[in-house]
Amino acid sequence: MKLLTIETTCDETAAAVVTDSHEVLASVVASQDSLHERFGGVVPEIASRAHVERIVPVIDETLRRANLTLRDIDAVAVANMPGLAGSLVVGLSAAKALCLALDLPLVAVNHLHAHIYACRLASGAEVFPCVGLVVSGGHTCLYRCGGPLEFELLGATIDDAAGEAFDKAASMLGLRYPGGPALSRAAEGGDASAYRFPRALVDGERLDFSFSGLKTALRYAIAPPPAREPLPIPADPRQITDLAASFQEAIVDVLAAKALTALQATGFDTLCVGGGVAANRRLRARLSADAVLHRFRLYIAPPELCTDNAVMGAIAIGRLRAGLVESLDLDVSPAGVRGG
Repeated sequence: MKLLTIETTCDETAAAVVTDSHEVLASVVASQDSLHERFGGVVPEIASRAHVERIVPVIDETLRRANLTLRDIDAVAVANMPGLAGSLVVGLSAAKALCLALDLPLVAVNHLHAHIYACRLASGAEVFPCVGLVVSGGHTCLYRCGGPLEFELLGATIDDAAGEAFDKAASMLGLRYPGGPALSRAAEGGDASAYRFPRALVDGERLDFSFSGLKTALRYAIAPPPAREPLPIPADPRQITDLAASFQEAIVDVLAAKALTALQATGFDTLCVGGGVAANRRLRARLSADAVLHRFRLYIAPPELCTDNAVMGAIAIGRLRAGLVESLDLDVSPAGVRGG
């Protein structure tokens, strides 16, 4: 069985062809970083228009690389939640059109669940049951994952996501877009103990996250009140690296602590981590050390499968096998269900 998967939840236009044995025949991702760089973040209207321009060429190129035609495809899967409304509509409309024209089954994909499934794809191992940690630009969530069709939300951010906090911090420090990778690079030469930033909600059993206070603490460390906007960018390069390292360490501490709490609460011995922030080297190192110390299995999606891509849409294979296909009146769900 050959499955065409489509991903347009935010600012990447992506398509892939995967088989029911998890073989990736082709994958194409068209990034929009250059379109959003001057704004310091994703502009939804620009993103959706770019998807309209790119969706057909991306699908066409994916099929060409797989040496297939549309007639060789057995089903179409598309991410319909969560994400930017306009972006989601483009991908879903393309998927519906293909299914209608070719009489193919349509399968809905939850973008956040798919990030966890990327661990299954990359490892080739059976990772379920597990605790799933999704850390991306727009979402920070913990799941109890009984299987590829069984995701129970345990906790999510109540304000900024970790990736969003990274991007905003990078902007305050005068670093280039995309902010997360830029801040991580800046932090490499810094002292992570130079500034003691808050770690919100780490005490107790609550599995929700909060990073807005951390962002405010960074602002005050750069310029204490009553400093006004625009915020001055630190002139001392050493201060920038120390601030970046300390900020990054605070986020890593929270993510690691919450993941361990979730493992203890579920009784599972496996942690799977996906999403753009999962590519952060400090986070990967910390979780790897914790896995040895606390004796749990750890799977982190490889960097190429951390950012948005269509390969992870292979999670739809389980739904297809279970006969869970959608009608063509399927709609998008931008907010998902409390973050997915």
